[in-house]
Amino acid sequence: MAIPQADDFRAESEALFDLLKPVEDDRFGTPTGFKGWTLNAILTHLYFWNQMAGFQLTNEATLHGRMRDAASAAGGMRAFEAKYCANREGQALLAAWHEDMHATADQFAKADPKQRLKWAGPDMSARSSITARLMETWAHGQAIYDALGVARQDGDRIRNIVVLGVNTFGWTFRNRKQDVPEPMPHLVLTAPSGETWTHGEPSKTECIEGSATAFCQVVTQTRNIADTDLKVTGPIANAWMSIAQCFAGPPETPPAAGMRRMRETI
Repeated sequence: MAIPQADDFRAESEALFDLLKPVEDDRFGTPTGFKGWTLNAILTHLYFWNQMAGFQLTNEATLHGRMRDAASAAGGMRAFEAKYCANREGQALLAAWHEDMHATADQFAKADPKQRLKWAGPDMSARSSITARLMETWAHGQAIYDALGVARQDGDRIRNIVVLGVNTFGWTFRNRKQDVPEPMPHLVLTAPSGETWTHGEPSKTECIEGSATAFCQVVTQTRNIADTDLKVTGPIANAWMSIAQCFAGPPETPPAAGMRRMRETI
């Protein structure tokens, strides 16, 4: 049984590759709106964790060994990632990431979607793992599009990120040691294709409406809710959108209003 999310991950990565292919080497050192990371740092991060995901399927011992080394590395995680990727930069880094991305996509395309895989935290399914790689590529890619002044044209493959955002509604609150409110707000989202995607029970008092892209931006913390077109109704919906986090790890504070935005010129 194939994993369609592997093809979605590949397509999102190809879109990012096409964006960066004509960019000159010196521009890869441009800081982005994501914690000041450069284009090089973002690509290095994606390269490293794509490989770690591949090791979930092929070599658990190597996976955990690399994770232990990264966690204790002198200079921190970013320094370890750069060293692991042979300190490549610019177009050389882009080419290496692109080639390895295809290898990771190929591995997951052939995997059993329900296969349980080891990770730093709880085990996850193969489908969940490659969906996480898609989400990371899309979310970190937003900082690159913004830095280059390019408006991204999303495809309906972002539905995977919408589902991830929905599935992490309760976890967002539990991760902050808060009670999970009920019910989850009703979502009415417009897909890039123009389709309407809905989640949750219909409600006029707890509802989030707008573009699927904007919802994905909020749950991945690439935009503050105030910088999107989302219409948020109800205290639970507003509380969720103020702290939404669909990625693993300790609680992260979403960017302040106006902090994550697209440059006006490329």
